[in-house]
Amino acid sequence: MSPLWTPSPERAANTELARFMKLAGKSSYAELHRWSVEHSADFWELMWKFGEVRGEPGARRVIDPERMPGAKWFPDAKLNYAENLLRSRGSSDAIVFWGEDRIKRNLTHKNLHDLVSRLAQALKDAGVKKGDRVAGYLPNLPESTAALLATASVGAVWSSCSPDFGVQGVLDRFGQIEPKVLFCADGYLYGGKEFDSQEKASQVLDKLPSVEECVVIDYLGAPATAGTSLFDFLEPFPAARIQFEPVEFNHPLYILYSSGTTGVPKCIVHGTGGSLLQHLKEHRLQSDVKPGDRLFYFTTLGWMMWNWLVSGLASEATLMLYDGSPFVQRGRVLFDFAEAEGITHFGTSAKFIDAVAKTGLKPKETHRLDKLRAVLSTGSPLAPEGFDYVYQNVKSDVCLSSISGGTDIVSCFVLGNPMGPVWRGEIQAKGLGMAVEVFSEEGKPLKGEKGELVCTRPFPSMPIGFWNDPDGAKYRAAYFEKYPNVWRHGDWCEETEHGGLIIYGRSDAVLNPGGVRIGTAEIYRQVEQIDEVMEALVIGQDWEGDVRVVLFVKLKEGVQLDDALATRIKQRIRENTTPRHVPAKIVQVNDIPRTKSGKIVELAVREVVHGRPVKNKEALANPEALEHFRNRPELTA
Repeated sequence: MSPLWTPSPERAANTELARFMKLAGKSSYAELHRWSVEHSADFWELMWKFGEVRGEPGARRVIDPERMPGAKWFPDAKLNYAENLLRSRGSSDAIVFWGEDRIKRNLTHKNLHDLVSRLAQALKDAGVKKGDRVAGYLPNLPESTAALLATASVGAVWSSCSPDFGVQGVLDRFGQIEPKVLFCADGYLYGGKEFDSQEKASQVLDKLPSVEECVVIDYLGAPATAGTSLFDFLEPFPAARIQFEPVEFNHPLYILYSSGTTGVPKCIVHGTGGSLLQHLKEHRLQSDVKPGDRLFYFTTLGWMMWNWLVSGLASEATLMLYDGSPFVQRGRVLFDFAEAEGITHFGTSAKFIDAVAKTGLKPKETHRLDKLRAVLSTGSPLAPEGFDYVYQNVKSDVCLSSISGGTDIVSCFVLGNPMGPVWRGEIQAKGLGMAVEVFSEEGKPLKGEKGELVCTRPFPSMPIGFWNDPDGAKYRAAYFEKYPNVWRHGDWCEETEHGGLIIYGRSDAVLNPGGVRIGTAEIYRQVEQIDEVMEALVIGQDWEGDVRVVLFVKLKEGVQLDDALATRIKQRIRENTTPRHVPAKIVQVNDIPRTKSGKIVELAVREVVHGRPVKNKEALANPEALEHFRNRPELTA
């Protein structure tokens, strides 16, 4: 087997990674990675200099470098996240925004700086100070980015979720952190339709007494009824030089939330310096983002990829923001955006790639994507066939980086290497500075075998902790219970001979028929190649003292599951995996439940099938879909 893509020597030599490697005195990615883990303080100090971080690093680089949790990076540092993102006040684009195919706007760096300046003054006037929380219940608007930056500029803490969250879902999150100011929009777009946001925002405010000011951003032209209009909020404050509040390296920057499908979401607190350094590394070194590049990721404010995207300003990239459905014009709209605006880095989900492949879209034939250098995919494992689709139908000369990490670290454990080859079905590399290994159940390192993804040494973007967890008990239980002093991430994976990784799904969703552990992605890969199948979800059902594999399929409109199709599905799984992977039962359903960020929820379905309650349906984009799995007669025999 040969790689799907290898950069030309000229292209590899011209990457930011090559420049960094030269500074570090290393000659290969493997050597650089080894050094970055074994001499992590030296690596992160060089990253601070290479990233031209604005701030004072201080004398000490790390305290307790072997403790996890417990290591403290740059304990004497002072910096401000927003200052590092607002490096320019020039006339080039800072943000390009599309609201589906209806609304298009550009903000220059000067526009963005001035908006942040006015917002910061208004927040201070509203009583917001260092450590206070500011929340956004917002679409992916330019003003949303500006609100985060204004919050960070005064040393306050940002938290957000997208406007499709229900009232209880918002309260489950913001109710725990008690924000002083809430930003919302008058509405949002999805699939060509307009949705009102202010009625839900008003219901949230009724039960969120900590909020002293609600600011309504004009997106769709409706009058502000839930609070003060953004125009009125800003009107007293002319743009001026921003007074950035210097904060400690570990000062809270933002609060993100676990998916919340097994209970009230955990509030994960991320620090200023760790988030900035990690994102600079991932953008510049692992994604080859250069000044002037145009960085796009399809995301909402309810997913960590939005925070990741915004940090692209620190690498002097232009942010390409999109709000709405990615399937406008049957998936063409995002490629229209890429062509029209010269996107260099196109980020999306594995699910989107799979969906446009099924529609037969071939952007290579319909769009000019001359500027495109990188395609990034996350959210779930990208199947080998997804790699084929990108190279055959999107662009052949592109670095396809499947990336994986999570909300827990607001970044990645494994991701791209723009100097290295792309192998079919594999994530290219372990992240620099990340001591990623695969462990057996007993905590022994594995090569070429499936096991738990772990990180054996501390890194700067580990959470500061969880909100309202003063002794850190919940934090330690979440990541360090299984293997002491080792971060267990909860992914079931395998390290390849090329030094890359394959993720097989969440380890808590791993199937265990007859005591053999099977990653769900291995089954999805086979099933979703069958034309009639739109989506699938697989669980293990407790049955007669063991576990049996149950596969649920959502089929194309008008298609019914019959014996012939079920036999074909089983045959494909058997021929391409093992007999253990073959489902004992295949059941047709009308819909597959997903979180707001598009991840299928195997655990919630497993609870429903076993007659147990699902603790937090508010975390789901389509909670009604769970009813398709309840009391299925097919699963009683």
